[in-house]
This record gives sequence, C-alpha cells and structure tokens, in this order.
Amino acid sequence: MKKIGLVFLGALLGFSCSSPVQKELLVGSWHAEMQVSDALRLPFDMVLSKTTDGQFLMQIKNAEEVIEVDEITTKGDSIVIKMPVFEGYISGTFTDSTIVGSFNKESLERYVPVVAKYGKRPRFSVKTPPAFDVSGIWETEFDFDTEQPYPAKGIFSQTGDKVTGTYRTKTGDYRYLEGVVDGDSLKLSTFDGAHVFLFVAKLKDSTMVGKFYSGNHYTENFVARRNPDFELPDANTLTYLKEGYNSFDFSFPDENGNPVSLSDPMFTNKVVLVQVMGTWCPNCLDETRFYVDYLKNHPNTYLQVVALAFEYAKTEEKAFEGIQRLRERVGVEYPILLAQVGTSSKTKANEKLPMLNHVLSYPTTIYIDKKGEVRKIHTGFNGPATGEKHEAFKKDFEATLQQLLGE
Repeated sequence: MKKIGLVFLGALLGFSCSSPVQKELLVGSWHAEMQVSDALRLPFDMVLSKTTDGQFLMQIKNAEEVIEVDEITTKGDSIVIKMPVFEGYISGTFTDSTIVGSFNKESLERYVPVVAKYGKRPRFSVKTPPAFDVSGIWETEFDFDTEQPYPAKGIFSQTGDKVTGTYRTKTGDYRYLEGVVDGDSLKLSTFDGAHVFLFVAKLKDSTMVGKFYSGNHYTENFVARRNPDFELPDANTLTYLKEGYNSFDFSFPDENGNPVSLSDPMFTNKVVLVQVMGTWCPNCLDETRFYVDYLKNHPNTYLQVVALAFEYAKTEEKAFEGIQRLRERVGVEYPILLAQVGTSSKTKANEKLPMLNHVLSYPTTIYIDKKGEVRKIHTGFNGPATGEKHEAFKKDFEATLQQLLGE
C-alpha cells in the first residue's frame, strides 16, 4: 500500500510539473488587425502598460489621437477589454503575446474578428515607394453609384509614405485617419472604440477611386479628385424649423423618469443649447467633451445645455446605463434626456422632433435665445481631427454665445 501511495504521489507531482502555466500579457507595443472582409484587415496600434497595483492599461492610437482604456479584465486565458464611454468591447483568449477574439456591439448584433500580437509593427506594410503625394484637399463623393450619394471633403497630409487626415461630411467627420500610400494605393484606418473604419483607394493622376468599409457589415464606393477650392455646404443652413412652426419644444424623461421640457423653470430666461446626440456616436462624444470643457471654463447662470439622447440600446435600462457611463467618463453635468430607444434611425428621430425639416445628423445643436426663439441650428460637429475647421467652429461658437448672452 505504501508503494502504491508513493507511485500515486510521484504521478501527481509529475502531472503538476507538466501542467501549462498561464502567461501574463506582455507590456509594450501591440499591433492589432480586425477582419472587415475575407481579404482585408483593418490595422491599429496599441500600447499596453500596468499600474503599480497590477491593473492593465491600454492606449489605442490613431494619428494624433490616443484613446485611454482602463477597463481590462482577465480570468484564466480569457480577456475582456471594454471601450471607454461606448458600449463596444473586445473579448477573447490570450497568451503572453497574442489576443484572439472579436470586437462586439451587442445591441446591434455586430461582431468583428480581431487578432493582436505583441511587438511594434508598421500600421500598414508598404511594398512599393509611394507614386503619389495625396497632401491637400480632395472633393469626394461617397455612394456615388447609388441613388443617395453624399459629398465629403478629404483633408490629408503626407510625409514619405505616411498619411494622416480625415474626411469631412455634411454631418461631421470620420475622425483621425492614419495610413500609407503604397505605390498607387491609399490605405487609411481608424478604430476609436466605436467605429471600425477602413478606406482603400487606387490613385491615378489627380483622382482616386476606392471603397470604404465600416466594420464587416457595411461598404460604400467613393471617388475623389483634387480640388483646393472645394467646400461643403454651411452647417448652419442644413437644418431649420419647418413652415408652420415658430418654436422648438420637447418632452422627454430624465434618468428618474421625470419628463423635462423647455417650459420648465431651469430654461426660463436663459440661452439654451439643445444637443441632439447619441452615446454611441464618436462625433457626439467630441462635441460633448467640447461643451463640458466650455461650461467648465465659462460658467454662466444664463446658459443651459440639455442633451436629447437617441439610443439604439434595446431597453430603456440599457440606454440609461449608457447615458450614465457617458456622464461619469466625461464629467457631463447638464441634463441628458432619453428621446428614443431601440434605434438610432433619423426618420424615427424626426417623428420625435416634427418641427425640424429633418434630423440629418447626430449631433445637431439648436441655439435658443432668452425669449425662447430659435436663432441657429448647427448640423454635425467638426471635431479636432479637422484642424482649422475645428478652430473656426470654436470661434463661431463663442461669438454666437456672446451675442445671445448679451441680449
């Protein structure tokens, strides 16, 4: 019996010694790719670090943008990386030098395969020296081969084979894009925690023809030509009160279920900015950060901001969770009301705001003076990735508020 026991103990010790030991994620540079089609991968770069108390931190980088991610959990060989503010998250399995899984947006039932590997690599591999310099302004038309084409303004800067910039549209911008010119091919990508965007195009003379991938669920064709004089329509002219309406109003619930409308005392004799937005929308996040910063640095008792959230979360509970997450992560102190749940449809949004000719964009801001009159409606938001256009917006915003507050 004693001999059998020793044999069993020896076998147990041998099994323990041969059992795999879970390795910890390596800190440093990582290169990730998302599968947007059978043939194409969208690349982005990350840097993983660790705090003194053992918490993993991650930075996702797109050109000048750095997204700080501080909600990373591991259990065994499983990992979940939750994006800041937005609903999306990466889940999968890992070794010390690889992560294999998917980027998930459960409310929309969208899942994009993702693989990340430890080590610093080029965002895009370049096989051929650039045959073109795309620096400058490009007059662009997306969905040109459909019944609903829409214009955009490409704004790019190129150094060597490296390219940064963005596309502006009537409703906002595609935020920080980064990529390369490889021979006669342009490749640009961004992953901002919500959107998975890849642009690929062929260059010829002063034109480009390409395809835009939004995750693995949607694509658009586009064409562009150099045009330094091209400009989009004035964002202050696209949305307006329909004939027969002389005022703007709403009534939507706050997080406590209490209805809030413009007739409430908090808005009386104040300049009011009504922000039409969604917590899922990166342009809306850029605008929200701008408003939070402006209110912090320019406190005024005669100015009130209120947001109307149009959410695709499937339940009110989930929608308010997203609103609360935005509040906490960005420091929003003004009211955020739930205007719509279950869809971000602009057609449905227009039913909730019938006085507008259309809800063309998330975000849209309605400027209302102290007498309750609509003085301006600004469609979209030119975020920091648009450079000079963003600076021009800030100057115009301050001038408008100074005028309204001074009346």
